Formats: sequence, structure tokens, C-alpha cells
Amino acid sequence: MNYHTPSLQRSLSDVVAEYETKAAAIPEAIRVFEQAGSDLKMAATIGGTWGETNIETGRIYENALRAGLLKSAWRHVYNGLNIDMLASPREKQRFEQAMTQPPPFTLDNIRATFGHYVKDPRGSILRALAEVFCDLDPAYKSHDKVKIGVAGLPKRIIMGGFGEYSTRGREALQAVLNALAAYQNKPLPDWDELTKIKDDGGSAVATRGVRLRRFANGNGHLFFEPETLRDINRALAEFYGDVLPDTTEEKPDKPRASTAVAKDLQYYPTPERIAADLAEEAYIRPGQSVLDPSCGCGRMLAAARQRGGVPFGIEVDAGRVAMARAQGFDVLHANFLECEPVAKYDHVLMNPPFFGKWYMRHVLHAFKFLKSGGRLTTILPVTARYDHGLIDAQLPGGSWCDLPVGSFSESGTNINTTVYRVWKQ
Repeated sequence: MNYHTPSLQRSLSDVVAEYETKAAAIPEAIRVFEQAGSDLKMAATIGGTWGETNIETGRIYENALRAGLLKSAWRHVYNGLNIDMLASPREKQRFEQAMTQPPPFTLDNIRATFGHYVKDPRGSILRALAEVFCDLDPAYKSHDKVKIGVAGLPKRIIMGGFGEYSTRGREALQAVLNALAAYQNKPLPDWDELTKIKDDGGSAVATRGVRLRRFANGNGHLFFEPETLRDINRALAEFYGDVLPDTTEEKPDKPRASTAVAKDLQYYPTPERIAADLAEEAYIRPGQSVLDPSCGCGRMLAAARQRGGVPFGIEVDAGRVAMARAQGFDVLHANFLECEPVAKYDHVLMNPPFFGKWYMRHVLHAFKFLKSGGRLTTILPVTARYDHGLIDAQLPGGSWCDLPVGSFSESGTNINTTVYRVWKQ
């Protein structure tokens, strides 16, 4: 049995049609209900004379019926498409929050909410697993550690919240087991199984491939059996894939194929929402100069301009230079690493190559373009933070902030990313 294939028993158009029909019938349903109440009261009277006994037949409000119908429709599709199996804990939480005030139940809204699960159920499962494990231990964020054959994944994880009055540990355990079950095509653990695993940690070895050991301080150590650890390795390696450098002048030796979906595998443009967030958090003030040293099609430049900055870009690819210039940006067509630095910019916003350690050359060179008191904000692969140590050693004094799992998925790569911010003294 395939537990995670999205399969609604009827078409979405039929579900929407039923919803619309029942929504239109609500006024009549209320009228029938109220008439039934009146008839019931009349059944307790003679000649319409009140018997001095209060008979409650209840009252139904139209807005309550409509709210219940709307939530029922959304949850029907959620259950029918097995979203509980496909979604990560964070995505489930967002759905529950959305159900407090659900959007209109239309085909367009349904596709916008659930379409990516139906289109790519395996990708959704891999993303959910990556999100769960990355929240538990930074080792699972590292692209270098999860490659097949790299013995870098921890054989256990330490989770808090297993104290007498805490549910946090149980919730973390459920998230791990749900993610593994979806990947291994097993049913999700039910409440009884979770309780047994929590209270008797060795009971899950046969069916789930994990062992839980609890301690008096409220911590729990979750151990993975060898086959389970291999599944985690395979899943994360498949999700992250490999990446290539961003310019043809910087080709690595024997780059391997990528799981990326971008047409140009050497180019990972910054998603617009991330560029906007970076520009806002950089505290760009109107009139300040902003450099993007590998500006691509101009996402960072647009975000800087939106904040009132005066952006300038450098880009090696002629096609992307044309795209950025078409938006009215001042862009130099050149290889940034060959440009002579001039320390005149208030800000550098950048997204250097993800491959290997190429980013370090770009970041160090870009830092030279800042004036005293200027600020550099750069997106980097998480290996820069957790594995290489080059940034902290050569450009110390800054701060790190990891981006959510899959932040660059729309740009063609799933590897985890982080942001480093540092001021120039």
C-alpha cells in the first residue's frame, strides 16, 4: 500500500460544487430548522395556549453554519490528499493557523494551497524530513555531511521536553517518526504507539528503527538503527543534491550532476521575498549606496531600491546584465573578482556561489568595497557556518542567521542557506 500518494476519491471540481450547493442552501436549511422548532412547540400546546413551560429548541446562526461548512471543505481536501503524511510540522501549523480564518474555497485557492503536494509528493516528503531533522541538529543542515558515503551524520539526537509535565519531547518524537514513516512508506504512528515508544524506548526498534532513552533531567536520546540512518542519509542527499559554481570562469574539477530544476544550473537567483527581507534587515536608509557584486537579474538591486537605497550591480553574464538594466539599474558588465575595489559603498548585499568554498573569495573581495562603517550582508551555504570556519576566521565579528529549509527551492537548489552580517570598522 502506498500511504503517501495524494488521492482524493473525487475531483476537486465536484468537491467545490458540493460546497457551493450547500452554501447556497444554508438559508433554506435554517428556515426548515426554525420551522421544525415551531412545530415542536405547537405539539406541546392546546389551541395555541402557552403551558407556562419554557421549551428550548435551540437557535442556529447563519455565520456559524457557513464557517463550519468552509472549514469542513478545506479539511476534507486536506485529509483526502493525505497532506498529514506529506507536510512538515511547520506546514501543518501554518495550515491550522489558516483554518482560523480560511480563504474562500475555490479551485484556484485549493491549487495554490495544496498544488505542490500533488505535483511533487516525493519532494514534499523529502522537504518535510529535511525540515524536521535540521530543527534537531545542525549536522543535518550540512550539504557536505549528507552526501552518500560521508560518515558524518549523528547516530543519535538529543531532545528535550520529556519531563513529567512537558509535551515538547513527545511532539518532537512524533515529528521524527512521521517524517521517517512518510519516506519509508509506512503508516504514521498512532497515539498508542507514540505512548509506548515514549514510555518504553526500545519498543520501536522492530517497526520504526529507533530507540529512545529517557533521562531524569527531561532529555531523551533517540538512537537510529543502521538501516534507519541510511534512509536519513539517502533522503537528505536526494533532497539537497549537488551544486555548481555560478560562473563559467570558476568551474570545479569534475562537477557532479545536480538535482536542481533551474534551466541554468550555474545560477541561483535570490528569491524576491528573501531579497526583500535582507534589504529590510540591513537597515538601508534612503540615499545610501548599495552594491550587489554578482547581481544576476537584479533581485537584490530591486529590494535595495524599494528601501530607498541607490543600488549598483556587477554581473559577468551578458544576458542577466540586460535583464537588470531593463529594470533601470546601473550595472557593470564584468567579472567582479577582476574589478579594482573602491571603498565607497554603505552596504553590500550579495549572494555569492554556493559551490565548495568559492564564496570566500567573493566575500573578502566585496568587503573591500565598503566604506568605514559600512555593512556587508551575504547569503551563504550553511557549510560556511558549520563546516568550513573560513568566515569566522577571516572576517570575524559578524552574526549568523539560518534561512528556512528550502529557501532557494524556487531558484533550483535545495541546499540549506544562512546569512552572515558584518560591519566594517
